[in-house]
Amino acid sequence: MSNKKTILITGCSSGIGLCCAHELQNRGYQVFASVREAEDVAILQAQGLNSLQLDLSQSHSINNAVDQVLEQSNGQLYALFNNGAYGQPGAVEDLRRSVLQEQFEVNVFGTQELTNRVIPVMRQQGFGRIIYNGSVLGIISLPFRGAYNASKYALEGLTDTLRLELYGSGINISIIEPGPITSAFRKNAYEKYQQNINKENSFFKDNYTGMEARLTKQGSAAPFTLPPEAVYKKLQHALESHNPQAHYYVTFPTYLFAALKRLLPAKGMDWVLRKVSKEESKD
Repeated sequence: MSNKKTILITGCSSGIGLCCAHELQNRGYQVFASVREAEDVAILQAQGLNSLQLDLSQSHSINNAVDQVLEQSNGQLYALFNNGAYGQPGAVEDLRRSVLQEQFEVNVFGTQELTNRVIPVMRQQGFGRIIYNGSVLGIISLPFRGAYNASKYALEGLTDTLRLELYGSGINISIIEPGPITSAFRKNAYEKYQQNINKENSFFKDNYTGMEARLTKQGSAAPFTLPPEAVYKKLQHALESHNPQAHYYVTFPTYLFAALKRLLPAKGMDWVLRKVSKEESKD
């Protein structure tokens, strides 16, 4: 058994998860980089990562992955980085129950089921770090992102509760709240939009035209976009600090919107967010 600190990371096929897996492995961690699709396992293994399949929408997949990790780590796990998620675009009134449920199955229910599997392991060993990847959209809401907004707000509630419940256990809970980060997020969101939203029958048909342009735009679609290394820097602090923070903001928009939400009345904040949404949806 290696003395390396072990970490399980979800959502490592691209973007933040892939970046953090490589960076932490280079830093000396024993990284378990999980991906949803079986074909991505081989791709990551070819890059030198210890990869395994973990589909957050399937309980058996979660259990199999945790068993596999614990078998390879001599029953210990230093950290879990709950990064795996996707965004379902669309106006709230256009979201069928099954579409909203699918968003929560991955971003919330599966993520928390995985977390609940590793908490007893960390309790027994007397230490551990659990870090969630939240979003600026768990602090403020933007139109046509209702399913994703709600899922990230739910994670905020779960992490705030867990910090209270796990106090004194040796397990630290943190949530990272990025704004715009370079990743495949918009590409994946556009696919979900095409699958699940009936544009032609929507009241918001014209709005969706601008949203489509944003989701398919090459390069950065929002000001102040940072590379995934910006999230890694916060993750490193959450993993290695003797006093990790409860919340880690990433990108200027997250700092700005979090401050404005504290300072502005609700109607004032709504005006700002409507203006932001209007600007970003121009095609």
